Amino acid sequence: MDKIDHLRQHGLFDAKVPRYTSYPPANHFESGVGQRHQLEWLQAVPDGSDISVYIHIPFCKRLCWFCACRTQGTKTMRPVDAYVDVLRKEIEVVRHALPKGVRMGRLHLGGGTPTILPSETMSRLLTDVFAAFEPAPDFEFSVEIDPTEASDSLLDTLIAFGMNRASLGVQDFAPEVQKAIGREQSLVQTKRVVEILRRSGGIGLNLDLLYGLPHQTERSFLDTLASVTALCPDRLAIYGYAHVPWMSKRQVMIRSEDLPGAEARFDLAEIAHDVMVGQGYVPIGIDHFALPQDGLAIAAAEGRLRRNFQGYTDDRCPTLIGLGASSISRFPLGYIQNAAATSAYQERILGGGLAGHKGYEMTQSDGLVARIVEDLMCRFSVCEQSLRQSFPGQSSVIRQTVVSLMNRFPDCFFISEAGLEMKEEAKPLVRVIASFVDKFAHAETAHSAAI
Repeated sequence: MDKIDHLRQHGLFDAKVPRYTSYPPANHFESGVGQRHQLEWLQAVPDGSDISVYIHIPFCKRLCWFCACRTQGTKTMRPVDAYVDVLRKEIEVVRHALPKGVRMGRLHLGGGTPTILPSETMSRLLTDVFAAFEPAPDFEFSVEIDPTEASDSLLDTLIAFGMNRASLGVQDFAPEVQKAIGREQSLVQTKRVVEILRRSGGIGLNLDLLYGLPHQTERSFLDTLASVTALCPDRLAIYGYAHVPWMSKRQVMIRSEDLPGAEARFDLAEIAHDVMVGQGYVPIGIDHFALPQDGLAIAAAEGRLRRNFQGYTDDRCPTLIGLGASSISRFPLGYIQNAAATSAYQERILGGGLAGHKGYEMTQSDGLVARIVEDLMCRFSVCEQSLRQSFPGQSSVIRQTVVSLMNRFPDCFFISEAGLEMKEEAKPLVRVIASFVDKFAHAETAHSAAI
């Protein structure tokens, strides 16, 4: 049986499963959890520990049709400036709730389009962030940058505040593809930003691509990959486009008939893998690539790779604090999501409270499943001995899970000293296998295609 038949037999090309950037996935969060637990969980963060901070800027001057993120369009900076003022208030409230000795190990600005902010507004925001949170010694400050919305003065401001990692959205450079997804971005615009970042020195460069886009062909995708590798990024995330117009209404602008089929999508993913490995990049998990000396590749080699809402990460901080509308915080005890609507978020903060609304309180059983899912997604393995050490009260469940995996996917694993390890040819099935473990996976839950 060849590779395609093997993957087809296990349902890769038909499965709709979570991306598992969190466990449980965010669509299982429950209303009211944030209001009940946010203050308690903030106060429970250990004094002297390092935290990650994520700040969500939900505004865009243009709404790209492919995007399923929580964003809103704006033609003026008035609502953006008002929103940042509320963000600054939230920073103050959250800082007051946290123990004084907490330090900031990571800071990430995401969106939306963080680089839509005027440099003066960004400066005010970052001044408050760094006044509230002392950076840890190995501090990383990363920003999502739209090359079509990144002024020289704004980039200079970010660099002055210590930005040391930049993530540029590319998606695809083919004009026909860009037109079909509502995002026109030239190679010249992208090169300009890359050159500014390179001149400053010491900034890691991430690029984001998508496969499975309308009118995308093997030839056009190879051309995009050639342009991207010429920019010499340190890391790349090459995601499969998730066409979910029932969840993201703007995607109705993309015609289903213009999208490549499931097996054609898989071919594009294989092309990306072969090109990047051929250029000396290390494959990381299912959709990332990094130069061997990059921190992500080192973390993967040392078994420290993790998953978060941006994908794969080498972030070691056990707590993530999300600030802004719809932002998600991760605590050892569970997840808290801020009110999603900008108006509801602002109302909560201006009312003197915290913005948490939805969330999820983890049980010990959830913790075990989360660990197995992350081990599969990050290491393509399940170590029964390590799981028993971490979850001593669930030995029987662990054993049953391992046995059930071998029974359900006998041709996907082999047994080693480390436990169950996925065979190389079976790795594209990892999300399908993770969903088998995931007790929360149900048929009626809307997820993205497995490839």
